[in-house]
Amino acid sequence: MTPQEVLKFAEKHGVRQVDVRFTDIPGLQHHVSYPISELSLDSFEAGFGIDGSSIRGWAAINESDMLLVPDPTTAIIDPFMEVTTLVMLGDVRDPITKQNYERDPRWIAKKAELFLTNSGIGDVAYIGAEAEFFIFDNIRFDQNAHCGFYFIDAEEGRWNSGRSKDNLGYRPRYKEGYFPVPPTDHYQDLRAEMVETMLKCGLHIECHHHEVATAGQCEIDQRFDTLLKSADNMMTYKYVVRNVAHQYGKSATFMPKPIFGDNGSGMHTHQSLWKEGKPL
Repeated sequence: MTPQEVLKFAEKHGVRQVDVRFTDIPGLQHHVSYPISELSLDSFEAGFGIDGSSIRGWAAINESDMLLVPDPTTAIIDPFMEVTTLVMLGDVRDPITKQNYERDPRWIAKKAELFLTNSGIGDVAYIGAEAEFFIFDNIRFDQNAHCGFYFIDAEEGRWNSGRSKDNLGYRPRYKEGYFPVPPTDHYQDLRAEMVETMLKCGLHIECHHHEVATAGQCEIDQRFDTLLKSADNMMTYKYVVRNVAHQYGKSATFMPKPIFGDNGSGMHTHQSLWKEGKPL
């Protein structure tokens, strides 16, 4: 969408809040919200002020002023917020020079795409990322002067088969959770809701399934796209997974190895370079 189309879209859908998001160097997504009255055509050029010194790895406090400029092509309606909210990803810029901030991950991705085309090696790089994650029911941890521990539990966890509770069968054994049908796959419906929400957000989803590990390891696969678009989509993907799980009182995590002795979670990444419509 163009800026003009975004404003019309917001009016058509009764948008009351605008949420602009950006990502830091470690990969954590941040956001700031405004009443819809604060969004105008000028916002897509002037942006909104943010404090860059409060973001890990960014600016010093004496150079903290930065601009967050919404990208109109990323506009969607947030599927979770009670107040109708328009979400856009933002580009971080210097308020004086108006140049893109060198540590903004979106700008790093854009520079990589520009380097590829300017080098003459190829016209476009397609990236397909397959993120795996766990869905847990109980997470507890602490670290202080007299103790340190973490505790993970999941209804589907193999270790729960001996508990005194109603039917505890159908728990995937360690390393034997790949592609089972329900009821061994406890999260078919939950993943389906995640997929339906992702589709509403404009993601192209190809499939979803239970992964190898016990305790709710899952995978939802997206179709490949250009580097920047795939990276943007992955942030939306993770946002949806975490929030749908949270709505059901569960915690979704993309951490690589939460359970000892079983498969960890990865993110297989496929890459193909193309030039003049042909793969290299």
